[in-house]
Amino acid sequence: MSSRRVVFVVGSGRSGTSTMAGTLRTLGLHVPQPEVVADATNPKGFGEPRWVVDLHTELLARSNVQVSDARPRAWLDTGTTSGDHATRARVATWLEEQLAVGDELVIKDPRAAWFLGLWRAAADRCGATSSYVTMLRPVTEVVGSKQTYYGQVGAGSDQGAVTRTAAWVNMMLHTERATRGQQRAFVRYGDLLDDWTQPVFALGEAFDLQGVKTAMAVDIAEVHKFIDPSLRRVTMTWDDIGVPARLRELADETWQALDGLATDDSASLQETCDQLRAAYAEQYAEAEAYAHSTVVAQRRAAAAEARRESGQPARSGADRVPHAVRALVPPVARQRLRRAIGREREA
Repeated sequence: MSSRRVVFVVGSGRSGTSTMAGTLRTLGLHVPQPEVVADATNPKGFGEPRWVVDLHTELLARSNVQVSDARPRAWLDTGTTSGDHATRARVATWLEEQLAVGDELVIKDPRAAWFLGLWRAAADRCGATSSYVTMLRPVTEVVGSKQTYYGQVGAGSDQGAVTRTAAWVNMMLHTERATRGQQRAFVRYGDLLDDWTQPVFALGEAFDLQGVKTAMAVDIAEVHKFIDPSLRRVTMTWDDIGVPARLRELADETWQALDGLATDDSASLQETCDQLRAAYAEQYAEAEAYAHSTVVAQRRAAAAEARRESGQPARSGADRVPHAVRALVPPVARQRLRRAIGREREA
């Protein structure tokens, strides 16, 4: 059996994925270099390979999908984009190069959830076993943290919270589905901060990670220094976040199901996730239907702005009909049409 292992740390951003990746790195797993540089939003580092982030950013742009996208159909778009032979070969070649550096890799990027099929195929091609750690953090804390560190989305805080809550539901439920049937574990961020040794050493046994199972005392001491309970800097509740009741209820039910998977990855909870995913798709379709007029209006405004910038005069529907064709319409009929559309000529 191959000793090659690739551990994918997945889940929504701001849910402890960086802490988990950093912990596994400290215990001896290899994070492909160079890494994304730490900043004020994540002072301990992201644990993200730069090459992986750049690849996912490119694929998301080609798919017209955001990092945190609330649209259920976005999964189809990213799957289509990443399914071509050239992309698969490119990822497999890079992964083979990294496995030559270390037999046990940890790959973390919040964008990775959109492309798990691509990575699984690459790992299989390299003869490596894929494992998945999904980090769990209450949705209100995830959304609150994003609001705090990434700013608002749209015209107001409520709009930002709604968008991010919906994206969390979409991301987490589809990640659960994409990792089902694979070697996986769900880890609560709170458990990682309270006593990291329990969930991490359990992962070492479950995934047969030699870096974790044979960790030296000095490595364990370094992880104790790395994990700081104060990392959980944002703790919010629904009282702090303005989200419609229906979405809030769906998000709460999603959290309860996922939280349950941390201790019981059972078929019944998986079925609950399927039901929640279907309910979310239905709720999102209703929201799209309600917002259709707004979307159309925005498209018209964008088209008008583009015409103004190009110096082209605005043209009505009637103006776009050739004069020779308009002349064939009887005068009385033309007057009635003008009256109907509010363009009746003055006497």
